[in-house]
Amino acid sequence: MDTEAPHTQRGHSSPGEGAERPRCAFSRVGRQLSWRRAGALGVVCAVFLLLFGNFVVQPFLIPSRSMEPTFGVGDRVLVNKLAYRFGEQPRRGDLVVFDGTGSFVRERPAGHPIGGVLHGAASALGLAEPPDTDFVKRVVGVGGDDVVCCDAGGRVEVNGVPLDESYLYPGDAPSRVPFRIVVPLGTLWVMGDHRSQSRDSRDHLGEPGGGMVPVEKVIGRADWIGWPVSRWGSADGGRG
Repeated sequence: MDTEAPHTQRGHSSPGEGAERPRCAFSRVGRQLSWRRAGALGVVCAVFLLLFGNFVVQPFLIPSRSMEPTFGVGDRVLVNKLAYRFGEQPRRGDLVVFDGTGSFVRERPAGHPIGGVLHGAASALGLAEPPDTDFVKRVVGVGGDDVVCCDAGGRVEVNGVPLDESYLYPGDAPSRVPFRIVVPLGTLWVMGDHRSQSRDSRDHLGEPGGGMVPVEKVIGRADWIGWPVSRWGSADGGRG
């Protein structure tokens, strides 16, 4: 008895092969959508951080030794931009970040516009050093104060009262430059905590403005240390 060989259709794919192609297409589309969602989320987060840094709290990278031991080189401090937004004024002992244009530097250095924008964005995120016109110092005198250095004990006096400057860098004198000034209203007399390494109001006495920082140039108050992790916490205000 003759048997007939099974008939195979070579020109047709199996059901499994036909079903695989749509799944691959859907998978590729899904990956593309996932990347797009991730990219959009990244943009939204970056914009949020920039807005938050510009108006609420901004990271500030410490570039020098002028504020040791309170702030060290490489520390990222968090600047409270709302501290003086609603009528409160800087007080003695406050750690302030300010624009030194017109007081510590004569004019803003010229630079490439696009490079300036990119650097400004990186600074706002605490990823780059602040602009050359931005400084962080401690408020020693406010408008109307009579600030003198030094008294018989080698201390800075404000309105006849010697300051307890326990925040100074160990071994530093309060100042090796004698001075006596009356701080004009609406301005601040500021100094670094590492006095021997700080270019502050003392260094600009003979220049226009006399080293005084206008209150309107204050960007915010450095309230916290955000990085490194080992130094997390509130900054030492040392308010008097």
